[in-house]
Amino acid sequence: MPEKKNRTVAIIGGGAAGYFAALTVAEFDPSAQVTIYESGRRTLAKVQISGGGRCNVTHNCFVPKQLASHYPRGSRELLGAFHRWQPQDTINWFADRSVTLKTEPDGRMFPTTDDSKTIIECFERNASKLGVRLCKNLGLHSLKMDEDGRFTLEFSDGSFQQADKVCLATGSLKDSKLSRSLENLGHRIEPLAPSLFAFNLADKRTHGLSGLSVQDASVRTSRKGSIQRGPILMTHRGLSGPAILRLSAWEARELQEENYHFDIWINWLGDGSENQLRDRFNQLRAQHGKVALQSKSAFGLPRRLWERLVEVVGIPEGQKWAQLPKDKESALIQELIAGRYHILGKTTNKDEFVTCGGIRLKDVDFRSMESKIVPGLHFAGECLDIDGITGGFNFQAAWTTGRIAGLAMSDP
Repeated sequence: MPEKKNRTVAIIGGGAAGYFAALTVAEFDPSAQVTIYESGRRTLAKVQISGGGRCNVTHNCFVPKQLASHYPRGSRELLGAFHRWQPQDTINWFADRSVTLKTEPDGRMFPTTDDSKTIIECFERNASKLGVRLCKNLGLHSLKMDEDGRFTLEFSDGSFQQADKVCLATGSLKDSKLSRSLENLGHRIEPLAPSLFAFNLADKRTHGLSGLSVQDASVRTSRKGSIQRGPILMTHRGLSGPAILRLSAWEARELQEENYHFDIWINWLGDGSENQLRDRFNQLRAQHGKVALQSKSAFGLPRRLWERLVEVVGIPEGQKWAQLPKDKESALIQELIAGRYHILGKTTNKDEFVTCGGIRLKDVDFRSMESKIVPGLHFAGECLDIDGITGGFNFQAAWTTGRIAGLAMSDP
């Protein structure tokens, strides 16, 4: 009998999804020759800088339907996938490899070491143990399927390799040379657009307030648009923080169409309403009538922001609560719950850089992450038209799709 040839598996991309897929194949098919091909000189780059260098591994959301709701694109397809691999499975996987995760008050989960190196070293240690090969500075330029059903891969150094199975886990397809090859194979690519970005702003209401944050605010792009709620951070360029990043994710394509010049409305009090504020203003008049408005921040806002809002509506310094005119009260309420700000561009958040768009999801079988068009070709991570909001959701999508792809590629 002819000697059985071990299958070769090529993982394109040394990021979170690529490593997870490679480790899964090597674990369940020890005879497979698994190689990660990384175009850059470093692997796991996003893992290293995520969460300010702590690595936001996942989120403590354990109900698949609720978990899937955090993905502006891909929620329907990920729903079934999360029934197969969700955050609890991720927690258990790391625990089995001596990495413990902790949960922060907002649900984000980090290694107890607060150091992304813990995650990176876990992957590298297990890859070495399982015999996964790693080739750095070797980008994939083209991919084609041979008549025998195998793949021929052309790399950036002019070399060629063959593989029985291929998993594309390249991250964003922005500026990728693979788009043409994928289209030649019959795959369609949804238009790419940045997601999870901060807003540039030049406005006297926030000028000079860099570093201040409001922990419970809400923001929308129109008076009838969807509302995103959470912390807002003022930066030297404008606005950032979870509420802003989430809005950028949900409105990614629409904001791109507007060339990132658009209006937003901010409720600095989260869900505060006009009626609630009028009642509160009446209480302040009665209880603190002789106190100047600027002397003490109201409603829990940072004092400098409160003083700025009081100033911009034309309330003079030293104005007492008891003498506050009704028109100034109305103007201040408007600033507090529905201030309109004009955005003048975007800035990539240093810890989160995600792209929406990518491989059209209808062309992928999410039970195996395999192409419906090209047998043996699998996908994982951000190269798909999937993206989540900030909070560990993008990494969870990487773990889930990488795991499912790895299991499928290890199956004879």
